[in-house]
Amino acid sequence: MNLAPVTRFCAFLALACSFASAHGADALVDVERAIVPVASWGGTPSDEAKARRHRISHITLHHQGEPFKPGTDPQAYLRRLQSWSRAEKGWLDIPYHYVIDLDGRIYGARDIAYAGDTNTEYDPKGHALIEVVGNFEEVEPNQQQLDAVVSLMAMLAAKHQVSLDDIQSHRDYSDKTVCPGENLYRYVKDDYFRHKVALRLAQVQAGK
Repeated sequence: MNLAPVTRFCAFLALACSFASAHGADALVDVERAIVPVASWGGTPSDEAKARRHRISHITLHHQGEPFKPGTDPQAYLRRLQSWSRAEKGWLDIPYHYVIDLDGRIYGARDIAYAGDTNTEYDPKGHALIEVVGNFEEVEPNQQQLDAVVSLMAMLAAKHQVSLDDIQSHRDYSDKTVCPGENLYRYVKDDYFRHKVALRLAQVQAGK
């Protein structure tokens, strides 16, 4: 992967990582406030005693890997996913911390304080895991989804002081998956998300 463009933007991230004190931080706070909480979609809290706590150092993108038809109820999907994750996989909760629907709405899933889960060999401890609904081997992400990914990544990067180099995807850590699908992965591979996140953080720093 060509990281030369990323290097040019690292200075932006260094300037913008002061989440609490940046003059324009309200824009990122609004992103966090707009996240639909677990209780609102009908989910139940994780068992804290079984959780593996961690500190966020990476942001990692996933896709659902299954078709998600227009008109599908995302909240019903989340309830099914939570039930399946616990009953069938024996996981603490939904493996991801955030889920983005077709309209670009962001839902809270697993508590960000708890490490996620994966069917592959990489250890997701330290990773903030984002799932975008759909199978991006078959379909293209829409603009609302892409914009939501950028907003969420920018919020997480600022809040947890994650470097641009550590914004990646599932397949960057495992050769046993095509996740997040070729049509979404190219936005990672071509540094689209890193560029957009860096610009967003620079705008926040400038108070725009």
